[in-house]
Amino acid sequence: MKRFFLIIPFLFQSLDVISEQIDFNRDVRPILSQNCYVCHGPDKAHRKAKLRLDTEKGSREAVAISNASQSELITRITSKDPEEVMPTIKSGKSLTSDQIDILTKWVRSGAKYVKPWAYISPIKTKVSESVSQRWAHNWIDSFLLEHWAREEINPVQEADSVTLIRRLSFDLLGLPPKIETVERFKKAKDLNLVYESIVDEFLSSEFFGERMASYWLDLVRFADTVGYHGDQDHNITPYRDYVLDSFNQNLSFDQFTREQLAGDLLNDPTIDQRIATGYNRLLQTSHEGGVQAREYLAIYAADRIRNLSGVWMGATLGCAQCHDHKYDPYTARDFYAMSAFFADVDESKHFAVGSNSLPTKRPPEISVLSRKDREHLRSLEAKVSKTKETEELINKIKSRSVLTMVTQSIEPRVTRILPRGNWLDESGEIVQPAIPEFFGKLDIGNRRANRLDLANWLTDSKNGIGGLTARVFVNRLWYLFFGEGISSSLDDFGGQGSPPVLPKLLDNLSVYFYENGWDVKKMVKLIVMSRAYKLSSRISNELKVKDPDNKFFARQSRHRLSAEMIRDNALFVGGLLINDYGGSSIKPYQPKGYYRHLNFPKREYEQHQDDRRFKRSVYMHWQRQFLHPMLKAMDAPSREECVAKRSKSNTPVAAMVLLNDPSFYEAAESFTKNILKTNHGDESHRIEDAFRRALSRAPSPQEKSILINLVKEVMKEFEGKEDAEINAWTAVSRVIFNCSEFNTRN
Repeated sequence: MKRFFLIIPFLFQSLDVISEQIDFNRDVRPILSQNCYVCHGPDKAHRKAKLRLDTEKGSREAVAISNASQSELITRITSKDPEEVMPTIKSGKSLTSDQIDILTKWVRSGAKYVKPWAYISPIKTKVSESVSQRWAHNWIDSFLLEHWAREEINPVQEADSVTLIRRLSFDLLGLPPKIETVERFKKAKDLNLVYESIVDEFLSSEFFGERMASYWLDLVRFADTVGYHGDQDHNITPYRDYVLDSFNQNLSFDQFTREQLAGDLLNDPTIDQRIATGYNRLLQTSHEGGVQAREYLAIYAADRIRNLSGVWMGATLGCAQCHDHKYDPYTARDFYAMSAFFADVDESKHFAVGSNSLPTKRPPEISVLSRKDREHLRSLEAKVSKTKETEELINKIKSRSVLTMVTQSIEPRVTRILPRGNWLDESGEIVQPAIPEFFGKLDIGNRRANRLDLANWLTDSKNGIGGLTARVFVNRLWYLFFGEGISSSLDDFGGQGSPPVLPKLLDNLSVYFYENGWDVKKMVKLIVMSRAYKLSSRISNELKVKDPDNKFFARQSRHRLSAEMIRDNALFVGGLLINDYGGSSIKPYQPKGYYRHLNFPKREYEQHQDDRRFKRSVYMHWQRQFLHPMLKAMDAPSREECVAKRSKSNTPVAAMVLLNDPSFYEAAESFTKNILKTNHGDESHRIEDAFRRALSRAPSPQEKSILINLVKEVMKEFEGKEDAEINAWTAVSRVIFNCSEFNTRN
């Protein structure tokens, strides 16, 4: 692969001049939000001195004076008097000299306000013609070049071919590449052409849907159990298959949204669209004896709004449950008006017949077959003459039907504003379904708004907030493929979040997304075809100084694989991974007695003894209260709430799991047997083969020497025993499986 080191001409004015240009959303709003809005923000109930600093109109008396020396705001933040200084001493907050300088320059320039960046419709802009296009593979690179020039930084060189193809494989498939794919790419005469063909192959693979679904399930808090009380199993796995199929079939994201929120309200909904409404049933539920239905209806309503706003809006609307939002323009009325969209979701049945059985009863439920089974069944039933064998096959397929929770619309419940979120207080005003007031109103005439109206508003780029929804989703795609979002706040596009470092790029990506029919695969391909995506993750000395946190994406990121990918990688390399698409949840090995504290009912974890235990980790049983120890050790979330970015830890527990979990040991042993089977007696060849299969490269002389010595030591330890060779080479396999490179996306 040719490598390039780019020297970018400086296209913009000096940094000294730029520093004088204050951007309200980037520079000023974060300061006011962090230090001032609690007392002088959107929440009218806690507003002090009748002063609002979150709006231009409300702040004119204190802020908008061109002469900074006469500005009350500047006087207060620069005061040395503990009785006068703002923020107050009691608040525990204080401004740095740089922050005071920014606010002073802002006031001096006229104290201009603009809407929060996330709520300004994305604007498509052209890249500067003065930017060199020779280096760029697509317009993403052109925007980055422009920014790098402004920041006076240069991108690192491209990653080597092995690193790049492994990165692409993990990002798009969640699995390492096949040996043949690596060799094909390494030997390619035209790397760009072959790379694109591999991208297309990966996007058409069923593995793509499994990889993307794993992330989506974190967002919508998919789990196999109810969460509350006894944390019993519930019927919902067909929803997971719906998500897999949607990504693989490239269902447009706007339709994906409509089907989940309101599939039951579509005209003559299909089975898949009814399954999709399982989204509304993914929250934690309870039927505990003595449970107060009104209390839990309030809990469920709040849960749904937290998730809806987090998944599609990147908003913390849940903060307005008890009072107006402290930092963003959401009111308590907005919160309850949004929750009213879901007042027609039938909850009465599960309160009436919920049980401690496994799985628990959570009607409304329907019996369904997988998409593939339905297609197969239709083809069999369409045959004019059916044989005995055909009839038997039809019955066999029908027997595989499973229950799944769905949404059923009923007469909407009354929705009130609950003062302080108190479900016992019925003094609050009755509200109808409505979008947050500052966004305007839905154009639906005099009828009651429903969930379908909400879904359409979320994805309407002209009359709704489709631009915001696109921003949120595209920013998360960027995070998946670069290790960080263009806005680092994946779940908060509000006053407490971080504005995008490359706003023009994020805007253009968002517009591209909805102008191209909300095409997910097209969006993914655009990103991974960029030259920026192909950069090395090795940091240059220049970037260590100028951009150590990689905010400007002049290099790629290096990070540990997710819990699911680590397990799948081991099973794949070990030759154990079962390619069995869709279906019910699987139960791999788990420590005995781990469920001993689970009650209602008491239960033992019954792991699968057949090949199901080797299916991909996206299908693992997700027990909210007692998450599988392997998943927990590798920072997988419990899925009680929307999670857009998993936490990252580095603890001995994770290392112990990799060494001792039976799944990993079994994979290492299987890997060993495959190595021994194809390499007879030659230690050097065996190690080379092991590295090629596991890491897609040859070992260094030092690595080879260390592992040969390890083989000798273990053989000596097991001298005279029949399984000495197996044990020795399994030790080698475990070393490889536990090395950083095996569990890292570079």
